[in-house]
Amino acid sequence: QVQLVESGGGLVQPGGSLTLSCAASGFTLANYAIGWFRQAPGKEREGVACFSGSDGSTWYPYSLGSRFTVSGDNARNTMSLKMNNLKPEDTAIYYCAAGPDPRRRGAGVVCPGQYNYWGQGTQVTVSS
Repeated sequence: QVQLVESGGGLVQPGGSLTLSCAASGFTLANYAIGWFRQAPGKEREGVACFSGSDGSTWYPYSLGSRFTVSGDNARNTMSLKMNNLKPEDTAIYYCAAGPDPRRRGAGVVCPGQYNYWGQGTQVTVSS
């Protein structure tokens, strides 16, 4: 069965840190590019990170600064998103997704143009 399962969400105080995990089954994450997204109530879904399974390249939106870091663990077939200095506006449901890796065909971008697999999401709440 092909699936992605996120974990690690929860309640954290402003300024705190949280690490989300994305575990894959039924396929090998290293053969794909991974995107992390979030969606807050009443807002559109936005991308917060991408990771290339082929060469480890990463992408983050400028608005996040250096607060988020994405990494992969090929041995465990998982991806992680470490989030530091969390703010109340980071509150959202966070999703991971896997799609064809553009870096495998020599493209300059890291994020896939489409995603084949999505996780169910994990809630992150930043509040005092």
